[in-house]
Amino acid sequence: MKRKKIRIHDLIEKKKNSEKISSITCYDASFARIIEMSNIDFVLVGDSLGNVIQGKNSTLAVTLEDVAYHVRCVRQTIKTPLLVGDMPFMTAGINRHETMHNAGLLMRSGAEAVKIEGATPEICDQIHFLSNNGIPVMGHIGLMPQSVNALGGYRIQGKNDLDKKRLLKEAKALQDAGCFAIVLELIVPGLAEEITNSVKIPTIGIGSGNHCDGNILVLQDMLGMNKDFKPKFLKHYLKLEDSIKEAINDYCKSVQEKNSENE
Repeated sequence: MKRKKIRIHDLIEKKKNSEKISSITCYDASFARIIEMSNIDFVLVGDSLGNVIQGKNSTLAVTLEDVAYHVRCVRQTIKTPLLVGDMPFMTAGINRHETMHNAGLLMRSGAEAVKIEGATPEICDQIHFLSNNGIPVMGHIGLMPQSVNALGGYRIQGKNDLDKKRLLKEAKALQDAGCFAIVLELIVPGLAEEITNSVKIPTIGIGSGNHCDGNILVLQDMLGMNKDFKPKFLKHYLKLEDSIKEAINDYCKSVQEKNSENE
């Protein structure tokens, strides 16, 4: 049976009904076609494409045009899950005009919402502005890859009382600004649960324990396409690195054998 289109209110209803939300990153039409046949609720075209697709060691060099291109690719075959586009480094939070222009580009490329990292007063003001002008926004707090240098590296967030108070305050500020959901990345599990219980909008965890309203993983990571990358929170549901390598070597062997037959 064909699933009905997933929209923002469906995610909010899932939280109300204590139903978990499943989400995944995607960057191309081939994987999007397969995801379309799955039970995924929403797809994020993340700036993680800088690591996964471009081979860089951070997301900082990813451009708005990069994300827009991959949103267009994914939109070709993804129809049912909600499609969210990431606002990359320095494309949100500068001023209302620039943020609106940049978010508008992702929406015109096929995104149905955008994700913005951070919860400063300036960002919250611009999220409120976007929300009031028809652009739904997903927030993102905790470990923020775009701020990794300011945060001192890829470290778990919310370990001390000051950080706990700050993250709770940020979550509520994003809710008040109009976010329809918040990604909680690498936050101490107990605090992630407290945040989840303190806001009315869904929380989407990554490396933040099992008590968020939903979870998100990078598709290539959970498929085991890089077996050397395995942080504690990541489960490899397949081991595609070995399978793909074996398949390519089988192909090479087949080519060589056919050449030998023709000699």
